[in-house]
Amino acid sequence: MGIKSFQGARRQQSNAADGASLTVSDYMTTNLITFTPDQPIESVMQSLIKHRISGGPVVNEKNELIGIISEGDCIKQISESRYYNMPMQDQTIEKHMASNVETIDGNMNIFDAAKKFLEAKRRRFPIVENGKLVGQISQKDVLKAAMQLKGQNWK
Repeated sequence: MGIKSFQGARRQQSNAADGASLTVSDYMTTNLITFTPDQPIESVMQSLIKHRISGGPVVNEKNELIGIISEGDCIKQISESRYYNMPMQDQTIEKHMASNVETIDGNMNIFDAAKKFLEAKRRRFPIVENGKLVGQISQKDVLKAAMQLKGQNWK
């Protein structure tokens, strides 16, 4: 909890110092490719390939975040289906997605988000407001933010 209040203090200091908006919500992706828990794993693989993404949020009919599915989860399923000689067509992603999902606050300072990426060793974090999925921030989004802010004071 001490870290959270520290981040809040730094966020206020950063915004006051240079006037630029540096929050996660300014750089997150809101036009997301999402998946449903009853979706076949093969359709997820097709979508990951088609959209050139490495994973995405899994939501229920109310757009509430219930998990994340990644390339790694799909590869694990490929390996297991071959090992157990079981067809993949019947497999849905519900059993293979990560359901213990760590989210990130849209108001978090982008540099604190970069630190969180390093500590958590994640490629993406969903952003949830009022129980609904509103966006996602990836490591690439943080890189884009850094390039846009290049030349500004990074205190």
